[in-house]
Formats: sequence, C-alpha cells, structure tokens
Amino acid sequence: MFGLGWPEVAIIVIVAIVIFGPKKIPELGGTLGKTLRGFKEGLSKSEEDQETQDEEYRG
Repeated sequence: MFGLGWPEVAIIVIVAIVIFGPKKIPELGGTLGKTLRGFKEGLSKSEEDQETQDEEYRG
C-alpha cells in the first residue's frame, strides 16, 4: 500500500483521529470512497472512449 507498512499506517490513523476527531473520520472515509469511485468510473469511461475512437479510426 504505497510502500507504507502497518506502523506508518497506524501513525497516520492516530494523527487523523487527533486532527479531525473520531466523529468526523467516518464522514471523511465516505467522501474519500465516493471520490475514488468517481475517479475509477472516469478512467474506465476514458478507456472506453479511446477504444471507440481506435475502432472508428481502423474502420
């Protein structure tokens, strides 16, 4: 995971809890999940568009 070990991940989680508070962490996680999902959908759509353009060019 990005070259991070478990001790580093634990430190990041602890710092996030201290900065944002335990009540805000689930909300931030949900927002991050939605953002990553949108990014993946955008990438797959971009790949589909590229394949369509390639087929039209060869066609």
